[in-house]
Amino acid sequence: MASTDKVSPPDKASPRDRLLDAAARLSYREGVSVGIEALCREAGVSKRSMYQFFDSKDAMLAASLERRIPWYDAQLVHPDAETATPRERILYVFERLERASAAADYHGCPYLAVLVELKNPEHRAAEVARGVKQRLAEAFRAEAERGGARDPELLARQLLLVFDGASARAGAKVEHLDDGLATATVTALLDAAGMD
Repeated sequence: MASTDKVSPPDKASPRDRLLDAAARLSYREGVSVGIEALCREAGVSKRSMYQFFDSKDAMLAASLERRIPWYDAQLVHPDAETATPRERILYVFERLERASAAADYHGCPYLAVLVELKNPEHRAAEVARGVKQRLAEAFRAEAERGGARDPELLARQLLLVFDGASARAGAKVEHLDDGLATATVTALLDAAGMD
């Protein structure tokens, strides 16, 4: 679930799209403190043009994060969501995380990274990232409820903690998830919660 994939082919992308793609790539790879010059150079767009589209680098970062939400969410949806059980849908999220974390350019969840890096909770990019994490928690809670968990709210919090922790550790290259550690941990949580 890296955020490095380009959305538009570079030869057909508008300057605005190239800036958003560059913001996604560079902020994911180097952090949100990446400079405007580097972003503009990566996008092949002048600083002056950048300011015609965005009033600040922060606004561009927030727009870039918003633009990637549909792609990010789609990565976590079970391919057979209609017939999969709640347990299968939850486990798929962690199987997907394990597969994504094996990529050499994986640096963790891009939305969690933004929340960790930005110290101002009112920063627009932090608000976007918080919304994404909240929606994931709500999806976990809904699946837990459908699956008969004793305490869906608690289970959702636990699942998000495992997701973010596993993502951060794998992104920092201090943990490898290719041995199924995340899914094994989640399976134990689902069993303990009484999920079908």
